[in-house]
Amino acid sequence: MLAEAGQILLLLSLTLALLQGTLGLWGAQSVNGRLMAFADHAAMGQAVFLATAFALLASLFLESDFSVALVANYSHTSKPLLYKLSGAWGNHEGSMLLWVMIVAIFGGAMAFLGQSLPSTLRARAIGVQGIIGAGFLGFLIFTSNPFTRLDVIPADGSGLNPLLQDPGLAFHPPFLYLGYVGFSVAFSFAIAALIEGRVDALWARFVRPWVLAAWSFLTIGIALGSLWAYYELGWGGWWFWDPVENVSLMPWLAGTALLHSTLVVEKRHTFMNWTLLLAIATFSLSLIGTFIVRSGVLTSVHAFAVDPERGVFLLGLLALATGGALTLYAIRANRIASTTTFDAVSREGSLVLNNLLLCAATATVFIGTFYPLLIDALSNSKLTVGPPYFNMTFAPIMTILILFMGVGPLLKWRLDDPKRLAKPLAIMAVSGGALAILVAIIGKSVLGALAIGLALFLLISAVLTFADKARIGKIPMADSFKLMTRLPAAAFGFLLGHVGLAVTMVGVTSMSVWSSEDQLALAPAQSAEVAGYEVLLQSVSEGEGENYISQSATLDILKDGRTITTLRPERRLYKVEQQMTTEAALDVGFTRNLFAAVGEGLEDGRYRIRFYVHPFVGWIWGGALIMAIGGFISLADARFRLPSRKTAGSQAVPAPAE
Repeated sequence: MLAEAGQILLLLSLTLALLQGTLGLWGAQSVNGRLMAFADHAAMGQAVFLATAFALLASLFLESDFSVALVANYSHTSKPLLYKLSGAWGNHEGSMLLWVMIVAIFGGAMAFLGQSLPSTLRARAIGVQGIIGAGFLGFLIFTSNPFTRLDVIPADGSGLNPLLQDPGLAFHPPFLYLGYVGFSVAFSFAIAALIEGRVDALWARFVRPWVLAAWSFLTIGIALGSLWAYYELGWGGWWFWDPVENVSLMPWLAGTALLHSTLVVEKRHTFMNWTLLLAIATFSLSLIGTFIVRSGVLTSVHAFAVDPERGVFLLGLLALATGGALTLYAIRANRIASTTTFDAVSREGSLVLNNLLLCAATATVFIGTFYPLLIDALSNSKLTVGPPYFNMTFAPIMTILILFMGVGPLLKWRLDDPKRLAKPLAIMAVSGGALAILVAIIGKSVLGALAIGLALFLLISAVLTFADKARIGKIPMADSFKLMTRLPAAAFGFLLGHVGLAVTMVGVTSMSVWSSEDQLALAPAQSAEVAGYEVLLQSVSEGEGENYISQSATLDILKDGRTITTLRPERRLYKVEQQMTTEAALDVGFTRNLFAAVGEGLEDGRYRIRFYVHPFVGWIWGGALIMAIGGFISLADARFRLPSRKTAGSQAVPAPAE
């Protein structure tokens, strides 16, 4: 009965989504309060129905109900409980249900939290959100139904891809989708603003927290995927410029630009058209990511589906959403004009450059990702675009971007005197330069030293900007601490966001420039030296886990003749799936990771061992976490709290747009 109840809830949700979309837009156009109120209730009801449907699917997985095709294909009675649960979204159909559930929950939250917004603006945005939900619900119900029953019930299931049976990847998709779908709110409000022909500070104040939340969730989602690739795939790398990795990076880059643009709209009432275009582009890139992993365009361990028919359906949704939004933008954008001006040497000017560089970085990733796919489609010839391309295009753009990220926050709004920046820039340049020289001497890499110096440049800029807000050095320290307690949460979020990026830069640079690795062939009791560490293979043993059999190596790692750690990498054969995986062993330190993986045994009794020394690699994910925490802290900013419904009542129903 659970599967049938889920089917009914999906159909009811589709009905509510269609009503939410049509009545929300119609009610706003006719300024009909009843229709707009019904759209609000439809959005909240749809959120409840889809959350219940997803809970039913999770229950089917937990109960191992193999009469449901999805459970039979992606679960097994011997699977650990966590992976039974994550199996609910570790596949195409279940992940699409998760997607539409998040769309619906965000739509319901827009209705619940947006009551003080002008009613027509809210109704139009909720209507657009309903249309998005209806499109994906139609795709889910008619091409990818997760509740389909089997005629013949198997005795047990087929199991989940062993590579996905990992805690990091279990939570990677939900965080990623919270990011992807979170940008749908900005998209819906951008369309609503274009229809109304108006963007103001109230619009930006409501949209910006949604962008912040989406950006923060997406940051965590990308970091989890990168961390999983690092330790689970056994390759010792954290980013491979895989197309599926790239399609999550592109909306993050565009979303970063959107985040900064909404700030300018709120504070300076400018960048309106640019912000609307970024909102459309960011969510469109999220939809492109959805299309890539479900269309059969590419094969990857990250991809959910390889069905071209589904891909055509998704391509149609993508074309309608993006094409329709851009067409509306072309028609209506000229009605929205900025009312303030600014000088090139100003905070606004720096943010313009910031946005342009972020968009250029996004474009390089887009070209590198889709050009090979285009060549393959047109000429049936394979073309590989890998790290050399991205190192030559993406890396220089990001270097320039980070340089200006250090300068921009020091500038004042509208107009500033460059001479005022002489002292802070001197502090930043001297500190960064001194560290770069020291690193160049010790690390013997000029490029690596410059990147580390630039990271310190950015970090000191963030600290100086925060210190200026707290007036540190200008008033007694006790008064500065009191002032800190009254600073808006966004000030702390800004500090953590920029510091986190600097920390990630150190990790990326160190991993790229100073990592060491070697492929060894060792017999028990044999050792070899790698980057100053002695790797001693003590033994290789067989074992058995809950749903796999394993071959485990015991490696003693010595430094200066002293054992500093013992690593036990494994090869696992999952019995149900008959698939072999590599389980790397790590010794995690603050300044370095030791990474070992065991391979096949050789005929002479030796075993293949891969051993890596990765300096500061943990800083990559530590910095990402700091950035995400900064985003969540910013959400607590009191300035994001909209006026009460009573206060906002005078602007609740503006005249309809011409």
